[in-house]
Amino acid sequence: MTRIIRNLAEIGGDYGVLFCDLWGCVHNGKIAYPAAISALQAYRATGGKVALVTNAPRPRGLVADQIARLGVPDDAWDDIVTSGDAAQEAMFAGRVGQRVWHVGPDRDLGFFTETEDPRAAGITRVPLEEAEGVVVTGPFDDRTETPEDYRERLAAARARNLPLLCVNPDLVVDYGEQRLYCAGALAQLYEEMGGEALYFGKPHAPIYDLARRRLGVGSDVPALAIGDGIGTDILGAVNQGIDSLFVTGGLAAEHMGDDVESPEAHRLEAWLSEQRISATYAIGRMR
Repeated sequence: MTRIIRNLAEIGGDYGVLFCDLWGCVHNGKIAYPAAISALQAYRATGGKVALVTNAPRPRGLVADQIARLGVPDDAWDDIVTSGDAAQEAMFAGRVGQRVWHVGPDRDLGFFTETEDPRAAGITRVPLEEAEGVVVTGPFDDRTETPEDYRERLAAARARNLPLLCVNPDLVVDYGEQRLYCAGALAQLYEEMGGEALYFGKPHAPIYDLARRRLGVGSDVPALAIGDGIGTDILGAVNQGIDSLFVTGGLAAEHMGDDVESPEAHRLEAWLSEQRISATYAIGRMR
């Protein structure tokens, strides 16, 4: 049974490293959460290490700039590890060819340019009809578009058996009060069509391996994964064999009762049962 806690300090001392999600846990896309920042700062003050592990489809540096603008200070984390970081390596290695059709907004162009890897020069963005593979960082306009807007173009890619690199496995994210589709939703549709999608962010192993390497901690150091995504953050923890802290006040808030800060135990257990997954701990909001 998942144990509901009131704050991170109740359990933080049992872990040497945190793999903490960003969106929905530390900020909502518009502002940072002061209580979450304080919790991470206090944890680090005891000697623990924090990796902000995010499915953002951009390299580390761009995410660091973004969260700084939102009000997340440098002393709340030790490193940032992004799905963009992990997926970049796969692209440079040629997993989807050298000529790629990019699906995503201009703000994600740093995925192609923000790197010192010389292999980046070999990647060219081209129209779909000229592509050897597809790179999806998100919809072109996530404020208005849904996966269905891409069905015809994805069908054309599937007809040519193009591999699809999903840079952000998240299906949806909450931007303030608005729910937006992410790259994972487009990749899911492509797989439903019979296409091949490649993933390197949560819940898949490469991003956790990269986080441990960057922090300089081995698999012997007890880790806790924190997040509001049941199919990414919590499933990733299960896949890695580590404990998890499910932030119920994020994507699943509507299922947990009237008080976003205090999930109702019976609602939590019923919902987790429906998802066929369990978290070690749960908390309303990070604090």
